[in-house]
This record gives sequence, structure tokens and C-alpha cells, in this order.
Amino acid sequence: MSQPPPPSAFASTPDPLTPDRDITHTHFQAGDTVVILKGVAGGELWGDAMRIVAPSWHTPTDEDGWRLRDPTGGVQSYVTAHPRYLVHLSRSCPDCLIHLRAMEDTLLARVAGRTELIDFGWYTVTALGQLVHTADVRNGR
Repeated sequence: MSQPPPPSAFASTPDPLTPDRDITHTHFQAGDTVVILKGVAGGELWGDAMRIVAPSWHTPTDEDGWRLRDPTGGVQSYVTAHPRYLVHLSRSCPDCLIHLRAMEDTLLARVAGRTELIDFGWYTVTALGQLVHTADVRNGR
């Protein structure tokens, strides 16, 4: 029996890197395991690990995206996300490692000393199952 995740602290924190990340759709492939970075837990970046299933149109950005499957299931097992939200977990990738290091350098100092799970509030899921970054929300989509 799985346990619910621990309660998180919400800490609205600007994301200075993901909205401007220049990563192409072809950078990822079906079968890749990725993480969507959402905050910090115990002094490390925290996020949702998912598996890329298939190409899919990301309606909030009107760009190519990826259909992702959450292996733990939950309320929403499948979402569509823009490639700039994703960081490789399944392989060592220089572009993703650079992004990950920049996120660590930028964010960990802001929450130094805090041990609880902190959700930065960067993402929401639309009624159409589209994972959207707050910087990409437009026209109510």
C-alpha cells in the first residue's frame, strides 16, 4: 500500500530558467524517463518522474510536446508537457545536466536550511490533461 506524499509547503518562487530554456522536441524520445522539477525536498531538487510515451501537441504553447505517463498512477496518470519542462533521468545528457545544475545553483540557496517538501507552484494541469508552466499560461488555456 502506498502512502500519500508528505504535506508540502507552498513557496511561490519565480522560475528564472525553465521559461527561457531552448530545448527541442527531438531532444527527447519515447521511452525516456524524465523529471519535471517542481521544488525542493531535504535540500535537493524535487519533481515528478515520468516516462515519455508519444509525441503530442502541447495546446497551451501551440508547440510540439510529449505525452507522459506517471508510473505511480494517481489522479492524472497521463499528461502532455512541453519539452522545456523535462530533464532526463534515464540517461546522462549534457544539456539536461547543465539545466539541472543551473536550477540547483539558483534555487537551493533560496531555501537553505528548510527540510520540508517545498512546492514552488510552477505547474498546473488543465482540464485537457496539459501540464502547463505558469509562464506559459495565456488566454485562459
